[in-house]
Amino acid sequence: MNLLARLSLVRLLLAGGAVILLAGMIAVGTWVGSEIENGVISRAGTVTSLYVDSLVSAHVQSLADEGKLRDADRAALDRLLSGTPLGQHIVAFKVWAPDGRILYSSNPALTGRQFAMKPALAGAFAGQVHSNIADLAEPENEFESKRWSRLIETYAPVRAVNTGAIIAVSEFYQTTDDLAQEVGAARLRSWVFVGAATLVMFLLLAGLVRHASNTISTQQGQNEQLHERVRRAAARTTALNERFLHRIAADLHDGPGQDLALALLRMESLAETCSACAVSEGRPVGEEFRTVHSALQSALADLRAVASGLRLPEIDGLSLADTARRAARDYERKAGLHVGLEMDDVPEDGPLPVKFTLYRLLQESLANGRRHGGGDGQRVTLRRLNGELLVEVADHGKGFDAHTAMTDGHLGIAGMRQRVEILGGTFSVESAPGEGTLIRASLPLAALEPGDE
Repeated sequence: MNLLARLSLVRLLLAGGAVILLAGMIAVGTWVGSEIENGVISRAGTVTSLYVDSLVSAHVQSLADEGKLRDADRAALDRLLSGTPLGQHIVAFKVWAPDGRILYSSNPALTGRQFAMKPALAGAFAGQVHSNIADLAEPENEFESKRWSRLIETYAPVRAVNTGAIIAVSEFYQTTDDLAQEVGAARLRSWVFVGAATLVMFLLLAGLVRHASNTISTQQGQNEQLHERVRRAAARTTALNERFLHRIAADLHDGPGQDLALALLRMESLAETCSACAVSEGRPVGEEFRTVHSALQSALADLRAVASGLRLPEIDGLSLADTARRAARDYERKAGLHVGLEMDDVPEDGPLPVKFTLYRLLQESLANGRRHGGGDGQRVTLRRLNGELLVEVADHGKGFDAHTAMTDGHLGIAGMRQRVEILGGTFSVESAPGEGTLIRASLPLAALEPGDE
């Protein structure tokens, strides 16, 4: 399951990375293609404008002296644009005056007409060469738009030979056929480069993701080994704790317990001997001895009860089901109450730490139910599910605020939780005032025996 989840995460990361890289490739490729197109158009316009200026400039110098074109200059321009390489390359040509009038046009119908000054035309009069692909929607392009849908439009300043001042602007149009091939080839090269770069980045990303996944897998394996070692140590600790408590109980019984019992016997003997003696308060010494005897007897009873609570019965050879039955019967004998016991598919045997924890869990939860809820309707349910022993202890008592009890750190609940979680299990309490109590715990049946390494 962890392997499948890890593989799914790797695929998700790679798929997400691929989508991001693909989106980036499309954005970069589109931008690069647009820049290439603009660059090619600008270069083509600049080169052509220099060529045109070298041929046309001499025939418009009359504008600097007379403010208009001579008829001879017009005829020379007509000859340049018909039957020459320049005429084959340029499909339309205009010469503009600074006031927006067309001084010359390859279409005579436009000559002398005045149009609004466009930004590109104004820029040319400021000394800039401007090229772009025009959709021929402007009024001065009414004749070109009938033959072509798009043309390369270029504005170039024309300068006076003597002063260098701009005396006019030449506008010429070229077809996009040759340019489209050049731009298409450049775009193809740019897309191939961007695609190759994206593929390299994706392969690097895939390598990094797989390396990270392998590192995580290694760390998870180490964590699982560490967790297993912790579980083994916890299992050994549980068993050792119970044996240590058993030893304390035996020491209490054989040490202070025996001394108190001997003291009680001696007290009885001394009380009979001094029964007739008097004391300063007027009470017989025998009565004082009986008071001390009663106190010692109560202390001995409490000591035996503590020792009995510390010591578990011999459950090493019992099955899990028998351990639960033993805990329920011991409680019934002490409390005088009946406990319902239901078991479903409980394994015959289980690790010793689980048996210890199961007995202590039932012992404490049933005692808490009687102490705080009166022991009404107590029942215990055990069943096996997915390699775990599920334990439920419920009653119909008066209940309590479970959240407050958990946060206040009640020793009974805290002790049960600690015992369960130290074996890697889970523990929860559900209760509310007037609604009874339900304690749930899951104990891993794979917990190791305390002697296992």
